[in-house]
Amino acid sequence: MAGKIQNQVATTNSNGKTMQQYIKQMEGEIKKALPSVITPERFTRIVLSAISVNPKLSQCTPASFLGAMMTSAQLGLEVNTPLGQAYVLPYNNHGKLEAQFQLGYKGLIDLAYRSGEVEVIQAHVVYENDKFDVQYGLEPKLTHIPADTDRGDPVKVYAVFKTKSGGYGFEVMSMDDVRKHAEKYSQAYKSEYSPWKKNFEEMAKKTVLKKVLKYAPLKSDFARNINQDDSIKSEISDDMYSVPNETIEVDYAVVDEETGEVTNDIGENV
Repeated sequence: MAGKIQNQVATTNSNGKTMQQYIKQMEGEIKKALPSVITPERFTRIVLSAISVNPKLSQCTPASFLGAMMTSAQLGLEVNTPLGQAYVLPYNNHGKLEAQFQLGYKGLIDLAYRSGEVEVIQAHVVYENDKFDVQYGLEPKLTHIPADTDRGDPVKVYAVFKTKSGGYGFEVMSMDDVRKHAEKYSQAYKSEYSPWKKNFEEMAKKTVLKKVLKYAPLKSDFARNINQDDSIKSEISDDMYSVPNETIEVDYAVVDEETGEVTNDIGENV
């Protein structure tokens, strides 16, 4: 299937077809890879909606865009919608504009509940006028009482989980630590298309959720799901988990101020 897709990509590019035309042309191959709960027609609507929200996606390589959309479909998450489950972003990967899949805060929570082992999972923002106390050690304790009015600026974010067997855990980060973490690990952090720009608090919740869930006794399927975060894939398959991630890991990202594209190129863009 992957070889056929690559040939179709070459044909599409040489014929100058739009992304919409390419998706229509590939409906047969897409149908083979889609989960049974999503029809090709619904998938096409989701794809076109994602492009209408972010037209820059239509300029990404068709293979990477389809790979990102298929990853989302197999996870059962909607991309680039107000639900905040997942995002597909344009990413300039060494001179080639590709689509990158990113989990959203609510998508991460949905995947955790689907694991069947979590009874409660929450993340909250602490504001400067809230009453907040945290204690680690052999008798950990966390107390958060939101202020009734005028809560002030956000200062911390935390996540908690409780398993059905009674285990629990929590993690706390300052907003300054969240920003430093995003600048270091999110290549799309400075892009105008990044959810960090439009939904900073929700992305902060996602960051601390990923940290706390490392300590939760969840099944390997959950770990496999969240490993799809920040991935670029240029093949489609009925098992997107097996398709290799082509994202190049770097410690920095450069953003084109005019286009909002994210790049990690060494040289003229640095």
